[in-house]
Amino acid sequence: MLDVEKIRADFPILSVEAYPGVPLVYLDSAASSQKPEVVLAAMDAYYRQINANVHRGIHRLSEDATNAYEAARLKIARFINAPDESQIIYVRNATEGFNLVAYSWGRQNIQAGDEILLTEMEHHANLVPWQMLAEEKGAVVRYIPFLADGTLDLSRLDGLLTERTKLFSFTAVSNVFGTINPVRQLVDAGHAVGAVVMVDAAQAVPHTAVDVQAWDCDFMTFSGHKMCGPTGIGILYGKRRLLESMPPFMGGGDMIRRVTLEGSTWNDLPWKFEAGTPSIAEGIGLGTAVDYLAGIGMDNIHAHEQFITHYALEALSEIKGITLYGPPASQRAGVATFTIQGIHPHDISEVVDKDGIAIRAGHHCAMPLHLRLNVSATARASFYLHTTTQEIDKLVASLNRTRKLFRL
Repeated sequence: MLDVEKIRADFPILSVEAYPGVPLVYLDSAASSQKPEVVLAAMDAYYRQINANVHRGIHRLSEDATNAYEAARLKIARFINAPDESQIIYVRNATEGFNLVAYSWGRQNIQAGDEILLTEMEHHANLVPWQMLAEEKGAVVRYIPFLADGTLDLSRLDGLLTERTKLFSFTAVSNVFGTINPVRQLVDAGHAVGAVVMVDAAQAVPHTAVDVQAWDCDFMTFSGHKMCGPTGIGILYGKRRLLESMPPFMGGGDMIRRVTLEGSTWNDLPWKFEAGTPSIAEGIGLGTAVDYLAGIGMDNIHAHEQFITHYALEALSEIKGITLYGPPASQRAGVATFTIQGIHPHDISEVVDKDGIAIRAGHHCAMPLHLRLNVSATARASFYLHTTTQEIDKLVASLNRTRKLFRL
């Protein structure tokens, strides 16, 4: 088990008060994680001691910035077991990762009549870019449905994956249900029909050990801000043969090898896809976050979250009128999504906030999933390496007070 109290001391924000005399209980890590002091310090040090552009200068500050920025790329590659750091593309977030692939790979390879296979539990970031691409190209988007327990209906897989399927993109972990999907099984099924397979790992990389070579996915993307890193930075991983065949996503400085008035040639990977001045401090911060998580151990983090999730689901299930969505704790990540009969999720979130408890309420950027559930919104508590059972107890007590406030 983790030394959670020691870990909590690493996060300055966890010691602040949500309101005067009301300690903060942060249960919204699936939306965005808090940052440990080492990440904040690394970014501060860049601005105070280096603060120069990368890849462009010969002076010492520029060289120091480049070395730190590229060292972070190498750390990230090793963290997900990528074969080479040149296959690690810096993007702003997972959303940009999907859009890059849709624009650069999709517009070259998707034609009229082709099919794109997704699932009904996808985040909008893994829905909207493909819908836009399909509309432009005359392709068809199909979906794997989910079952009542929040797991995918894999009995439909063989019928949905056909020789017309050119892309299969799915989430490794649902941001609503917390469902841990069988990534390698799905990747193999996609490859069996010749499809390119992309994985949304935004809710996976922060919480469990991820090995892109073991998954054998063609593309994978995730965001830094969900894994103790800063906002404004994310990663797209891709297999080299695909990345090399793709045209640039954006044009400008740093992504070129040579520019004349007659035309341009492109830089090598990964810089071909990284036009303009990048998020340098954020990249360094993400590399530091990777060091922090690796030092604790992803298996240890996963085990702690499994314990907390099991505890939370049991405790929440005792609340009268509650409906919990998703599979058992053994099949999910650190997410508990629920509704309480007679109370809108927005009201739930607002009331528990007065007790200092931060949870998410709404459709969680997964409107089609909520339409399938026939609910307009849900409330979601999400956990991380610093979550304690005491925080879960506070949430349960606050939800019971909420019921009394609404006279239920």
